[in-house]
Amino acid sequence: MNPVIVRAGAQSYDVVVGSQILGQTGALIREKLRGPGCAIISDDNVAALFAQAVSQSLTNAGFQSVLITVRPGEKSKTMSEAETICGRMIAAGLDRSSFVVALGGGMVGDLAGFASAIYHRGIPCVQVPTTLLAQVDSSIGGKTAVNVALGKNLVGAWHQPALVISDVDALASLPPREWSQGFAEIVKHAVIRDAEMFEMLRRFNRADLATLVRRNLEIKAAIVATDERETTGERALLNFGHTVGHAIERAGAYQTFLHGEAVSLGIAAACEISVRKAGLPEAERQKIVEALRAFELPTRLPADFPREKILEAIRFDKKFARGEVRFVVVPAIGSARLVTDVTMDDITIAVKQL
Repeated sequence: MNPVIVRAGAQSYDVVVGSQILGQTGALIREKLRGPGCAIISDDNVAALFAQAVSQSLTNAGFQSVLITVRPGEKSKTMSEAETICGRMIAAGLDRSSFVVALGGGMVGDLAGFASAIYHRGIPCVQVPTTLLAQVDSSIGGKTAVNVALGKNLVGAWHQPALVISDVDALASLPPREWSQGFAEIVKHAVIRDAEMFEMLRRFNRADLATLVRRNLEIKAAIVATDERETTGERALLNFGHTVGHAIERAGAYQTFLHGEAVSLGIAAACEISVRKAGLPEAERQKIVEALRAFELPTRLPADFPREKILEAIRFDKKFARGEVRFVVVPAIGSARLVTDVTMDDITIAVKQL
């Protein structure tokens, strides 16, 4: 288990990727943290599958843990839920020497990471992602947040994890849609940074899953290392497809599409804009769309979806800086750049074509 090392500013941490390592969670954490107590934060579905094994491994390593669960789904990622979690941690007697284990997908990782960032002004968080999307993307980089009425992830904190443990065997439990949505972020990474991996995806073999997860982590880690807090524009490249994707999620009240499905639609829209604004060849645009479809991801909106709500939601996006859209375009598969000349008219055209 040779870890991927993520460097973020003055901090660095390991991402351990492997098979059958969930039961080693406690021992792996013991190498990094000494606090006697911790909270395992999960959702009801994931906890039923994996919480007992993780709890037992923590006990075996000498830790005392309390399990705190929330309802599955994006609607649990709220300020009120974060407050409830903190209250449960206080009631359990956890203090500033304690830590959090975020056991679950991206929603749990964001929520538990945010709770750990604000509890006693910040305690360590160990990310144990159990979905493909979380393993290849959201579990690293330090972005934690909750949603509010006006938009997704608008309240949050930078809080890098102390350790990430990714057991690819946990992915065998994923329903088909959860499995597919992870490939939206994988396709994104390939399109913005790795043309060779893009070609590999066209002949994907599930036996190569650990290698694929690791390669995606290396791509994101390299970008995070150069721009931890999105100050230079390099890390903003990871937002490819997300400006429209987040707006689609909000327009559907976080009920119609999973995050990766919305990002897939956002990628399709961003490719349409890239053809006109960055010279992306039409043949490469079609390859990207075909790659998304190969993993059963949507590239067209239902005819009755409220497209006007997508355009309204974009104005509340964090990337809509000073009234100006900071948009990621791709001139070719394997490269990307951040531009400010994409207008709302451009986005409107692309959304109408979805």
